[in-house]
Amino acid sequence: MGVNSNRVEDFSSHETSIRIPSTNTISPPMEIHSVCLPPKKTTLQKLKHRLSEIFFPDDPLYRFKNQQWCKKLILALQFLFPILQWGPDYNLKLFRSDIISGLTIASLAIPQGISYAKLANLPPIVGLYSSFVPPLIYSILGSSRHLGVGPVSIASLVMGSMLGEAVSYSQDPILYLELAFTATFFAGLFQASLGLLRLGFIIDFLSKATLVGFMAGAAVIVSLQQLKGLLGIVHFTSKMQFIPVMSSVFNQRDEEGIAVGRTFAALKNYQVDGNKEMMAIGFMNIAGSCTSCYVTTGSFSRSAVNYNAGAQSAVSNVVMASAVLVTLLFLMPLFYYTPNVILAAIIITAVIGLIDYQAAFRLWKVDKLDFLACSCSFFGVLFISVPLGLAIAVGVSVFKILLHVTRPNTVALGNIPGTHIYQSLNRYREALRVSSFLILAVESPIYFANSTYLQERILRWIREEEEWIEANNESTLKCIILDMTAVTAIDTSGIDMVCELRKILEKQSLQLVLANPVGSVTEKLHQSKVLESFGLNGLYLTVGEAIADISALWKAQP
Repeated sequence: MGVNSNRVEDFSSHETSIRIPSTNTISPPMEIHSVCLPPKKTTLQKLKHRLSEIFFPDDPLYRFKNQQWCKKLILALQFLFPILQWGPDYNLKLFRSDIISGLTIASLAIPQGISYAKLANLPPIVGLYSSFVPPLIYSILGSSRHLGVGPVSIASLVMGSMLGEAVSYSQDPILYLELAFTATFFAGLFQASLGLLRLGFIIDFLSKATLVGFMAGAAVIVSLQQLKGLLGIVHFTSKMQFIPVMSSVFNQRDEEGIAVGRTFAALKNYQVDGNKEMMAIGFMNIAGSCTSCYVTTGSFSRSAVNYNAGAQSAVSNVVMASAVLVTLLFLMPLFYYTPNVILAAIIITAVIGLIDYQAAFRLWKVDKLDFLACSCSFFGVLFISVPLGLAIAVGVSVFKILLHVTRPNTVALGNIPGTHIYQSLNRYREALRVSSFLILAVESPIYFANSTYLQERILRWIREEEEWIEANNESTLKCIILDMTAVTAIDTSGIDMVCELRKILEKQSLQLVLANPVGSVTEKLHQSKVLESFGLNGLYLTVGEAIADISALWKAQP
């Protein structure tokens, strides 16, 4: 029997190891390795690294390294204005494809622009302005070759619903327009700020599940609102809830019935692709608000049409904008007499695609909590209001995050025979308990928000294990191994919890051992002097080494 070498060592020091005779005659001797601290860094270096990982995970400045100042200037201009990157290589062959795709999406953008403006309770011409100016701005600042920008149904619905709560568009149309342009300006300012400050990850709080429910609820409300145009109802509610809309339909059932027209295209969704795209769309809206445009973003339907029509660059947006300009200058009187039933049909066929029942079914099969979040946002939009429905969607997303943080998963591990692999006893039937050991894995960081829960849950694991041992006449429990492989971080509350847990178990004549803590966790445990209280046999590189070494120590004792 040798001396345990599981001390914490500096990164630069040499690791030592010894061989412990294996208790299993089939397996080779187990090597016991030292647990090393990460390389030493100053506080400033640690802060710089952490901020870099948070705000610059893609390292956007890597192209500027080891470049001359003139080359750096060119790269900076190309980064701010992507058109300078692909523009020099543009040719007539690419332009031919962009003309075809641009005219194709223009045929979709013009009727959609008019319809979505009416959805936001704005004059139809504002919808065409919004399909003209923003695409020009995006073609200069945007980096996507296929993204088609303009008004979208969800943004139009949210704007119309929120502004309608502040001012009546029929009683004070001028103030309503001013508020719409002001809201567009600040929406663009907010988007651009998120991009400039590298805060695009904030939108991740809107999970896929809540967006599926929100968009489906919004689609139902939008479709019901269009019954006014389809059925020719004059006196119709302006509210955006299910019950008032249906009440208006049945109360005014004596009013002109008209068939539903053909669909132009199905709008699926819009997506902001990273910080750079957020800046482009933000500046696009800022410029648009100054030219009588309301909020615009990337449209999945136009992008899909743009791609399928063979778009090669953002010039397709310029072609589309040019077609819209021709419409504004010469063809607008023709669109003035477009029947409301046609506009209503366009909106309904566009938003129907937002109801993704297959995604909701997948959520039910895969994650019931995600399905609950989807349902909450759907019914919130349907029966309360669009803004509150969106707030519920965000709230459910945040609640889910808090639930995972405050109630992390813990699992009991067992050994897969013939290997040094330790996996969940519940998941792997072949995994076996190790006599006198309870091996627990914590699958999350240990923070102030979950430290108390983890302590209580670990003590419960120990109590249940002792009850199982007593019921099955197994060997007495002597050691608890905490597998910290998945513990990516720990704070002072987590460190205090580990200390308190060790003291509690010590009073019960139980040993607490830590296995495979990551570098930052090891460093904090070392700096807080916690590891000193664990002694020589309190920290191991793997669960297998901990069991081999501690078992050998027990056998060596008289």
